[in-house]
Amino acid sequence: MSFENLFNEFNSLHVAVIGDVMLDTYWWGNVDRISPEAPVPVVAMHHREQRIGGAGNVALNTVALGAQTNLFSITGDDEDAKTLNNLLQQHNINTNYIVRSNKRITTNKIRVMSRNQQMLRLDSEITNDILEDDEKQLLKNFSAYIHKEKPAVVIFEDYNKGVLTSTLITSIIKICKEKNIITAVDPKRKNFFQYKQVDIFKPNLKEVKDGLNILIDDISPTLLETIHSELHGLLQHKISLITLSEKGIFIHDENTSNIIPAHVRNIADVSGAGDTVIAVASLVYAVTKNILLTAEIANLAGGIVCEDVGTVAINKQKLLNECDELVSKSSETFSSIH
Repeated sequence: MSFENLFNEFNSLHVAVIGDVMLDTYWWGNVDRISPEAPVPVVAMHHREQRIGGAGNVALNTVALGAQTNLFSITGDDEDAKTLNNLLQQHNINTNYIVRSNKRITTNKIRVMSRNQQMLRLDSEITNDILEDDEKQLLKNFSAYIHKEKPAVVIFEDYNKGVLTSTLITSIIKICKEKNIITAVDPKRKNFFQYKQVDIFKPNLKEVKDGLNILIDDISPTLLETIHSELHGLLQHKISLITLSEKGIFIHDENTSNIIPAHVRNIADVSGAGDTVIAVASLVYAVTKNILLTAEIANLAGGIVCEDVGTVAINKQKLLNECDELVSKSSETFSSIH
């Protein structure tokens, strides 16, 4: 199988993404002076831009790779929800199972930008757990979707905004286990240890050190293997995939333990890189069941999107080109694709 054939396999995959969806709003302008009212810069705005963020960005990435994607989340019943819903539909993300609640507001992160630098961020959101009625409706929607269409993988994208409750996490993992559906999770601190028995557990290094109360700054294979062992003892998950920022990705399962080094990049913005990594890793693993190849391709994808400002989806052709150039076809990772 060539990388081109592998990437073509993505087109037949059905994916469910569940978690905290949000708007990423950018106010672009120039700074030429300091305000006479306070010692702060005056940003003269020249345009605004709205993008899909949070779990929506994961869905944006799976769609960009060709997968048929359904999004499960809770938004407010407000203008931001309408804007977000329109954006999702424009990008071919199925929104039929998103629940609108008049007890919440849609999360909107407003970034004030000048010369590609973030000057200020304003967050409009409610981060309490969703109400029980909304939780039941979302689970009902997910159960109906599974009954209608068995996906290859379910991705949990947790931003600590209240959509992924303990009950919802446990119930969905149980359904996926019964249906033999791959589960992947990008966790946050609040529910860190709720994702028991998932297939792919993908925290970044800071999150996993915070979760396990590790104070050591040095990153070594021994420390990372200890981290996996502690995580596995608590979660009984299948694969640890830990992003290490500029140092790459660490992977560990029952057969493999390795650090995949990052490639040199001109980094513009790391926003959304984790979303891309979990999206790409989930699809590659769903097709190949090869965790080393999964990590190599996800590592490339995370680096590519960091070259752009703001949250952007992976460019499928660019990722394919880099796979052909940087992942050796003679390697064990490539030859073991099935």
